[in-house]
Amino acid sequence: MNTDDLAVFVGSVASGSISEAGRRLGMMPMAATRRLSALETALGVRLLNRTTRSLSLTAEGETFLPFAQAIVDNEQQGRALVRSETMGAAGLLRVSVPVALGLKIVPPLIPALLHEHPDLQIALDMNDRLPDLTASGTDLAIRIARLKDSSLIAQKLADNPRTLVASPDYLSRRGTPHSLEELSHHDCLPMAGATHWTFNSQDGETHFRVPSRFSSTSIAGCHSVCLAGAGITLLSEWAVADDLLSGRLRRVVLDEAKPEQIAIWAVYPTTRNVLPKVRVFVTALRQALQATPSVNM
Repeated sequence: MNTDDLAVFVGSVASGSISEAGRRLGMMPMAATRRLSALETALGVRLLNRTTRSLSLTAEGETFLPFAQAIVDNEQQGRALVRSETMGAAGLLRVSVPVALGLKIVPPLIPALLHEHPDLQIALDMNDRLPDLTASGTDLAIRIARLKDSSLIAQKLADNPRTLVASPDYLSRRGTPHSLEELSHHDCLPMAGATHWTFNSQDGETHFRVPSRFSSTSIAGCHSVCLAGAGITLLSEWAVADDLLSGRLRRVVLDEAKPEQIAIWAVYPTTRNVLPKVRVFVTALRQALQATPSVNM
């Protein structure tokens, strides 16, 4: 089978038009139609039902589509990899990072990366929720989490110790809790959708139901509101190191429980070879994390 024929088939399904698929591949409409017909002849089945106004997959087409897509994707990935290995880190790198990390740790990396790799472009998406990497075209996502989805291709970059913190003003008004029971009577500031915080103790893992009248879609929002004196929140050590040093925030240490320690991960959309543009970013970030005292490697 010719990969160009497969590309016309895959492109026709994606665009809903054989002519449009041909246009995207740099072919005349008639040439695209001939390639699709050649593929159907080679397979001995009809893949698409087509009229002048509509296009739909046959049962055989539905069965064959994922295999054709995989072959086309592999060829495109191979071409991109060869070009990248020849050129080094080049092209557009779409990377998604949590907001707090994107504001504090990532910015110092960007000038050096762009200077050292003149053909590299970086599109930074700062978002605390993991995007659909394939659908969004994201090359790399950095996430701070306990990864539970075994289908994700992830590489651990560093441990990420966390601590409970509050402003001096809040603690002077409400007192400092020393147990989970006492914490349950305070105003907590969780991420939106986070109904529980996990703590570890000698008795094992405890899922603490967070009492809250505030939440934020970004941990950076929880941080800001905590600084303003609204309550107690759970933040990464590196995010609050300066605040603790200056006295803007204070630690809240519980006698019998410590916050669950999670990690910083590089998450990839595929098991295929990692492109140089992705490798250089991950390497730079790992080095930055190694130089951050409040992150454990």
